[in-house]
Amino acid sequence: MKNSTARLCLVFFIFLFNTAFSQTLQEHYTVNGACETCKNRIETAAKKAGASQAIWDISTHQLTVDYDKSQTSAEAILKKIAEAGHDNERYKADDSVYEKLPACCHYDRKAMSTTTEEHAAFAVNGNCDQCKARIETAAKIAGVDIAEWDPETHILNTSWNNSRTSANTILQKIAEAGHDNERYKAGDDVYEKLPECCKYDRSQSPRTTASESANPYEVKTETDMDGMKTNSGEMTSDIQGVTVTKFNNPTAISGKEAGLVYNISKKELLKAACCNLSESFETNATVDVAYSNAVTGTKQLKMLGLDQKYTALTKELLPEIRGLATAYGLNFIPGRWIGGIQLTKGGSTVTNGYESITGQINTELLKYNDKPETALNVFLDNNARAELNITHLSPLNDKWNQSILIHGNGTFAKMDYNNDGFLDQPTGSQMNLAYLLNYNDLEKSGWGSHFGISFLKDQRTAGQMDFRKNLDQSEQTAYGVGINISRFQIWNKTGYIFKGKPYRSLGWMNQFTHHEQNSFFGLRDYNGAENTYYSNLIYEDIIGNTNNKYKAGASFLYDHYSEEYLITDHYRRTETVPGLFAEYTLTGNKYTLVTGARVDFHNLAGTQFTPRLNFKYDITPKTVLRLSAGRGFRTANIFAESQQYFASGRTIEILDNGGKIYGLKPEIAWNYGASLQQEFRLFGRKSSIVADFFRTNFQNQVVTDLDQSAQKIIFYNLDGKSFANSFQTQWDFIPIRNLDVRIAYKYYDVETDYLSGRKELPFIAKHRGFANISYSTSKNEKGGFWSFDTTLNIVGKQRIPDTSSNPEPFRLAEYSSTYTTLNAQIARNLNTKTRVYIGGDNLTSTRQKNPVMDAQHPFGNYFDGGMVYAPVMPANIYAGVDFSF
Repeated sequence: MKNSTARLCLVFFIFLFNTAFSQTLQEHYTVNGACETCKNRIETAAKKAGASQAIWDISTHQLTVDYDKSQTSAEAILKKIAEAGHDNERYKADDSVYEKLPACCHYDRKAMSTTTEEHAAFAVNGNCDQCKARIETAAKIAGVDIAEWDPETHILNTSWNNSRTSANTILQKIAEAGHDNERYKAGDDVYEKLPECCKYDRSQSPRTTASESANPYEVKTETDMDGMKTNSGEMTSDIQGVTVTKFNNPTAISGKEAGLVYNISKKELLKAACCNLSESFETNATVDVAYSNAVTGTKQLKMLGLDQKYTALTKELLPEIRGLATAYGLNFIPGRWIGGIQLTKGGSTVTNGYESITGQINTELLKYNDKPETALNVFLDNNARAELNITHLSPLNDKWNQSILIHGNGTFAKMDYNNDGFLDQPTGSQMNLAYLLNYNDLEKSGWGSHFGISFLKDQRTAGQMDFRKNLDQSEQTAYGVGINISRFQIWNKTGYIFKGKPYRSLGWMNQFTHHEQNSFFGLRDYNGAENTYYSNLIYEDIIGNTNNKYKAGASFLYDHYSEEYLITDHYRRTETVPGLFAEYTLTGNKYTLVTGARVDFHNLAGTQFTPRLNFKYDITPKTVLRLSAGRGFRTANIFAESQQYFASGRTIEILDNGGKIYGLKPEIAWNYGASLQQEFRLFGRKSSIVADFFRTNFQNQVVTDLDQSAQKIIFYNLDGKSFANSFQTQWDFIPIRNLDVRIAYKYYDVETDYLSGRKELPFIAKHRGFANISYSTSKNEKGGFWSFDTTLNIVGKQRIPDTSSNPEPFRLAEYSSTYTTLNAQIARNLNTKTRVYIGGDNLTSTRQKNPVMDAQHPFGNYFDGGMVYAPVMPANIYAGVDFSF
C-alpha cells in the first residue's frame, strides 16, 4: 500500500512538472514589412529584445512571439522592432530609419495606424450625482471618449485613443477637479471648495488595480504575508500564500481565486451583534449556525450539510478551532478582533494542510493600516450579557507596528423562560488578551514578520436553577454543569521576497498551542489537555513566466492529547505528522487552474495522499464557471466533538475497529463541486446570481450513532456509504442606491449507513431559505449616517434521532417542524468616531418546546439536553456603542 501510494505521488509530481514546463507565454502582433529581408530583420530585433522565439508571416504581417514575462515585455519587443524600421500596432518607426531600409523593404506605411483604443477602470473617490458629473466632465476634458463613474463602487470606466491622452493625464485632471484617485490626491484647497454633499471620506484611500478585477463588485489591493498592507500598493507577491483583499462590498466573491472564496469584511460583521466567531455568519447564507445543546448553550457551524469538524477553521492561516477546542472554540475569537474572514467552499489549497473536507474559514485579526487607532466597544443585552472590547493599533516606527486586543464578557443573570428548572443559557465570564507585533520591510530588504501571543480564560456554569457552583456536585441534588477552559498560544510568520523578483518568496509559519479543559456534566467528568506544535515552510516561484506559478514546501504537526472521561477512562495519544506538498497555478486569458497534492506521514493513521484541484473559467467577463475536486482526512476527537450530548443520561460505547485512535480509523472523504456565477445590471444597478453544487463522499467516517439506543452514544467506523449533497443559489442585487438585498435557497441531501440502516443525518434541514436586506443613508458633513439591517431565516423540518424505545412522555416526533427566525439591527454613526446600535436576535421568539427531555429527573435514564434543533431563548434585545480615538 505504501509503495503504491509513493508511486502515485511520484506520477502526480512528474505530471505537474511536465505540465508546468509545457506552458509558454505566446502573443501575436501586427508588424509592417514587405519581404524576406524584413522577416529576418523583424525576427532578429524581437530576439534581441528578449523573445525566445519570433516568427513573422509575410502574407498576414502577423508576428508570433514567445517570451518570458519576467525577462522582457511586449512593449520592449515592439519598441525594438520599431527601432529597426518597422511600424507595428504600438510603435511607429522613425522616418530617418525607415528611409534607410533597402528599397525592397519599403512597405506601405498607411496600412498601419499606431494609435489604439484604450479601455481601463480606475478607483475615484466621490459621493453623489454631482460628483459623478464633475468626474466624468474632467475625464472628457482630459481627452476621454467615454467616461462612466459609479457612485456605489467608486469605479470610473473609461475609453480613449492613446494618441490623444493617457491614464496619467486623465487621473491628474480628475484630481485637479477635487477627487482623490488611485494615482493622484486632490489639493486640500480644491477639496474644501466642493459642496458639502460632495465631501467624501478622505481617510478611505481609493483601491488600486480596479481594472484587474474579474468581479465588478470588488476592488483589490495586494497585501503581504499576514495582512499588513504594502502602502505603496505595488507589492504583488503574497508570501506564504496569504493575500488579504479589501472590498467595497461587505461580502464579495474573490474574482481571481480559482476556488469559490467569499471575502467577508469588517463592514459585514457590524451588521449583527457579532460578539464572537459563531455570530459572524448571521448575515451570510453559506454557513448555517446550529443550536447543539439546551443545557450548555453551545452553537456549531455547519457547511455543505456537514458538521463544523469537517471544515478547517484557521486564524491567520494557522490551525485554530480543532482538537479539544472544537466544542467551544467559536467563542474564543471576539467579533471586534476580526479584520476580515475568507470563506472557501469545497477543497482549499494543499499548502494549508489536509484536514479541510467541506471547506476552510480563515479569520484575520485586526492590524495597523495607515493610521493609529484605539477603539472601545461596550455591549449589553436584556439577558444580562455584558461585553467590553478594547483594540489599539499603532506604529512603533516606520517598519514596526503593533496590535493590542483586549476582550472581556460576562453573563450574570439566571434565565429560565420555559420554566423547566434549567438555565436557558450558562452564566460565567471570559477574559481574552492578544498582542500582535508586525515588521514590514518588504520593499527594501524583502523581509516581513508577524508575531502573536494570546491568553484566554473561560468559565461557564449551567444546569438547574438551584445548582450552587461553590458546592461539589456530590454534595447537592440539583444538576450542574461546569466548564473551565484555559488556552495559550504563541505564533510567528516570517517571509522573505527576493530582491528584484517579487514573484519569488520564502515563508515560514510556526505556532504552539496549549489548551486545557476541566469540566463536569452532573456526575460525569470530562477533563482534557492538548499541546500542539505546527510548522509550515513554503517556497513560491514561477516557471518561465508569471502565468506559471508554483508553491512547494514541508509541514510538521505535533499533537499530544490527554483525556479523562468518568475518571476511570484515560485516553492519551501523540500524533506526529510530517508532510510534503506542491501546488501549481496556471493562468490564461480566461482561465485559472490550481492543482496540487500533499503526502503526510501520520504515525497513527499511516501515509496519506491528498490531491486537490480548482479550476475557474471566465465564459464571459460576467459569467464564471468554477470546478473543484479534492480529498481530505482527519482524526476524530470523539469526546471533545460530542460534548453537546454529555448533558444527558446517554452512556458512551466505542465499537473498536482496530484503529489506533480510540480503536477507530481516520476519516477520509472526497469533495467535488461546481459553481456558476452570473453578473448583470438590473434597473441600471449591479446584480449577481451564484449557484453551486457540492458532493462529499466518505471513504471512511467515524459515525456518531444516536439512533441505535436512546440511552447510548455509539461510535464506530462507517460500514457502507455516507454522502452529503449540497445545492445553494444566491441572488444579490441593489434595487435602489444604498439598499442591498441578498436572497438564498439551500437544499441538503445527507445520508449515512447506520447499524440500523440508511438514514438522513439528524438535525439537518433539507430546505433552508434566507433573506438579508440592508440599507444605509448618505453621509452628512460629519461622516454620520444611519444603517438598517434585517435577516430572515426559514429552516425546514429536521430528522430527530429515534427515541421510540423511551416511555411515551419522553418520545420525540420523527421530524421537527419548520420554523422561522428574524434578526434586525439599527445603527447610527454620529460621526467618523462614534457609532451606537440597537438590535434583536430571534425577534419572532421562535423556541423549541421542552428542549430538555425529562428535565425533572436529570440523573435518570431519559434525561437528554442534546436533542436541540431550534432556538431555546426568546427574542434577545441588545445595544452597544463603538468609540474610536
